[in-house]
Amino acid sequence: MRLFSAYRWTRSFHRLGTRGRSFIEAPWAGGVVLLVCVVIAMLLANLPLTSDFYHHFLETELSLSIKSPDGSIDWLFPEGMTVEKFVNDGLMVVFFFTVGLEIKREVVCGQLSSVKRAILPVVAAGGGMLMPALIYLCFNSGTLSANGWGIPTATDIAFAIGILSMLGDRVPVSLKIFLTALAIADDLGAILVIALFYGGKVQIFCLLGAFLVMAGVLFMNRMGEKRMFYYFVPAVIVWTLFYYSGIHSTLSGVAMAMLIPMTPRYSKEYFLHKMQNMNQVIDEIDCSEAEFPNEEHRECLRYMSRLSSRSVGMSYRLEYALSPYVTFLIMPIFALANAGVHISSAEYLNIFHYSSEIGSVGMGVFFGLLIGKPLGIFTASYCAVKARVAEMPQGASWLMLLAVACLGGIGFTMSLFVDSLAFTDDGLIDRGKIAILMGSTAAAIVGAVFIFLLTRKKHRA
Repeated sequence: MRLFSAYRWTRSFHRLGTRGRSFIEAPWAGGVVLLVCVVIAMLLANLPLTSDFYHHFLETELSLSIKSPDGSIDWLFPEGMTVEKFVNDGLMVVFFFTVGLEIKREVVCGQLSSVKRAILPVVAAGGGMLMPALIYLCFNSGTLSANGWGIPTATDIAFAIGILSMLGDRVPVSLKIFLTALAIADDLGAILVIALFYGGKVQIFCLLGAFLVMAGVLFMNRMGEKRMFYYFVPAVIVWTLFYYSGIHSTLSGVAMAMLIPMTPRYSKEYFLHKMQNMNQVIDEIDCSEAEFPNEEHRECLRYMSRLSSRSVGMSYRLEYALSPYVTFLIMPIFALANAGVHISSAEYLNIFHYSSEIGSVGMGVFFGLLIGKPLGIFTASYCAVKARVAEMPQGASWLMLLAVACLGGIGFTMSLFVDSLAFTDDGLIDRGKIAILMGSTAAAIVGAVFIFLLTRKKHRA
């Protein structure tokens, strides 16, 4: 009886592990985890028992203090680092690094690798950034909130692709590829916006130091260095120099991603030759079927594993290895640290509140995401196709492209990040966060319902 009970428990854990792996591999899983973390953050920020602890915890200092016995030296590193800043300036470097690797892959051998492939998503991404910024400025030009024009210009790829995946075959594959390429081009645009418009006072010597280190890394890359350690140490140095330079430190992740080699350490011929030799060695090791793999076999298999790994470019290996941690650890932590808005009055929930002094962050962001993004994406795409500069995605209609463009208004992660950079006033930051959550939710609902209605007759048939 006990053996049977233990067997049932083992089977249960096995099924749980299988379901867990299936969940992690699902394209919509990252969006679900982010959504859960947003709800948790809002609860932590507003429940009486957790509100004070939540905000005090985010303001906790994390800097390393170095003092001499006589007190003549008192040095903090990194200076001004808190839990919230560690998430936004530290952990998010890994997110931006992964984004940089994705952009590089798409430009080198993906959907942005040729003018014909890249022109439509790039043009659409440009329109999808320009129109929301203009709509935002219509509400906030000349007010204290004008600097937030970059907030509604970004698309959250995790949520957008997740919703498309849940809609299944209702959306043509060509439009899924179009939205993915658009989101990646949009990320590149958001990175440029952050670099050009949301940095602080530039410390030129720190910036020059970072460029010198990156030049050294580029030279090392050109000389054929493929070992990961020799790229990790310069990456830490570049992050430190960016942190003190006035340019947002997360951009160091993008800069270093562009310097990571894509070519593998071992060539195809070398890999095949070595694998053939190892297969022969394994075949010649004398052992029975029951003894396989013995210690000699395991050593050979470990060598073959290292050989296989080093026959894949470092850029691809890092992107594959980091993606689960970014999706299920770093982005959820970012959501927990940034989505928690303490709603002290009904005024915060009224995103349509406007005043001549501060404008309306809420209306600018909400309508920028809900109307500006799809209008900009659709208009730019329409003009590019009609001018014969680009081709319409295969099997797509204009109405379906408009419906998919609505999902471009989901601007969660990057929009929250820009919101934290655009303002210094906590009230404006919180209004921006609420508008981002409401605008992204509205865009997701409108896009999903639009797609569902367009394909209802087809699926009934």
